[in-house]
Order: sequence, then structure tokens, then C-alpha cells
Amino acid sequence: MTTYKELFQTDQYARLSGIEIISVTAGHAVARMPVQPCHLNALGVVQGGAMFTLADLAFGAACNSRGVVTLAINASITFMKAVTTGTLTAMARELDSNSKLGTYTVDITDEQGNLVAVFQGLAYRKKQAHTATVDPS
Repeated sequence: MTTYKELFQTDQYARLSGIEIISVTAGHAVARMPVQPCHLNALGVVQGGAMFTLADLAFGAACNSRGVVTLAINASITFMKAVTTGTLTAMARELDSNSKLGTYTVDITDEQGNLVAVFQGLAYRKKQAHTATVDPS
């Protein structure tokens, strides 16, 4: 049987971006992205789209961890600190959930634990079940 961690590691865009899923449990997910030259913008800091992709993957894994196909219907990100090197970690957590909607927040931190960005996402639960399972704790 496939775990959600294994399922989301097949995300081709995330793989291209160098993002790895670390863990997925019910309503939570953690992903990491080592900063590479391809992530830097013209000013030499991590491009906002790279951080959004990292947060979006963690969000997708967390909101799909409930056994139902779930898709984003709204997302936003607030950038708090510029990053130029190191590894970024995205920690997604479920704030609220019902049979149709889930609300999530994703904190992105640098290697020192400093908050770099905050992502907020709203997801819609379809009526289609997943065959994947949550990661063993």
C-alpha cells in the first residue's frame, strides 16, 4: 500500500524544484527544500514562487491525508524574511476541517527556525477516496 509521503513524492514539479516530503500524518505534513541557485531571483534571494511551491506541496499533502481527494480552492502567502542559502522547511497543519472544506496554515522556516513565510490555504474535499495511507508514526 502507498503512503501519502510516497504519493506526494511523485509530484513532478516538486521533484524538479528539489522539494522532498519528510512526513505526512492526519492533518499535518512537513516538506523541505534545499536552496539551490535555480531558486534565486534576480536580486539573489529565494524567489517567491519557489517558496509558494514548497508550501503548496506541504499543504496538498496535509489536506489529502484524510483519505479523500482534496484540491486547493484558495491560497495566499506572506513573506516575512529574505533567504539566500540553506534549507527551508514547510510545516502544514490543519486548522479546521469538515466533510467539504479544510483550512490550513503552512509555516516556512529557515535552518535556524526563523519564520520566513506563512501560507494560508482553503481546500475542497471531493467525493473520491484515496487508496494511500498516512505515514507510520
